[in-house]
Amino acid sequence: MPVYRVLYSARKSFRCDWARRAWRGSLPGARFGVPIRVLFGMLFGMLFSALFGALFESSGAIAQEQAGTPERRCGEVIAIETHAGTTTRYAFVAPPPTPAPAEPITLLLLAGGPGYVDLDALGCARALKGNSLVRAIPLFGAQGFGTALVDAPSDHAGDDGLAGFRIMPAHAQDLGRVIADLRTRTKGAVWLVGTSRGSLSAANAAARLSGPAAADGVVLTSALMSGDNSARKRWVAQSVFDLPLEDIKQPLLVVGHSADRCIRSPPTLMGQIVARTQGVREQVITVSGGPGLDGPIDTSACEGRSAHGFIGQEAELVAGIARFVRGGRY
Repeated sequence: MPVYRVLYSARKSFRCDWARRAWRGSLPGARFGVPIRVLFGMLFGMLFSALFGALFESSGAIAQEQAGTPERRCGEVIAIETHAGTTTRYAFVAPPPTPAPAEPITLLLLAGGPGYVDLDALGCARALKGNSLVRAIPLFGAQGFGTALVDAPSDHAGDDGLAGFRIMPAHAQDLGRVIADLRTRTKGAVWLVGTSRGSLSAANAAARLSGPAAADGVVLTSALMSGDNSARKRWVAQSVFDLPLEDIKQPLLVVGHSADRCIRSPPTLMGQIVARTQGVREQVITVSGGPGLDGPIDTSACEGRSAHGFIGQEAELVAGIARFVRGGRY
């Protein structure tokens, strides 16, 4: 039965009963000459006040709780001036304090694909959320690293993103400005970490930069080692082998997955990268295991939630990178 009918029946029953009792002089209010309608109104006024007061209090508490819940922040958004009057933004999570003599370490993260992660005001990626490095940011933080997720510059915020700009000297200089800015903020080391097409950006910066703008080391995961010369867009033919790899002198870690079916990152070619570089410390790692997703060897496999992006093995990958960055072996 609807609530209003229950209340109405109760009201009618109470009115009849109260009328009889008032006539007999048994109600306290009746004894003092208070009309039965007034008594009845007072009773149901208190009843409805208690009922609806509780509802409004509950609703207000929920609204207050929701209003007081802080928005999830992924990092501080920092914007710096880059090439030709453009702006490049990155989401910065500061490294935690480190006991002396250890220095803080920040990882400059370069996502794959177009490289346009479309950072929002809270430093969260609105695009490329499935990229392996974007997914790994909390894991890097748990390992004691700071992170800087770099967005595409303001003149490359489209579907193609960085496109062919990834291997240009101007792009390396842009990343050098980010590295210098991070060093000023953290007073510590900065490493380049690039995955998939982001490996082009990382290798480009590692090979071309020197002095305070140069990174302390570089990590390439699922590196882009095979281009497509027949593609309509010329930049699709680019690979890390188009860069002056011989000029990379920093420590270098190259990681791939044995089950990677992306035609652009065949793990069998990783050895050719370190054959050309001159890193003071180098290691090539082929990861195995994981879900083992099957499929054709083509560009459809070049996405983050697959072996190409170390799906299901993120913690293992991050732990290995952490060991190498700190001077050990993967």
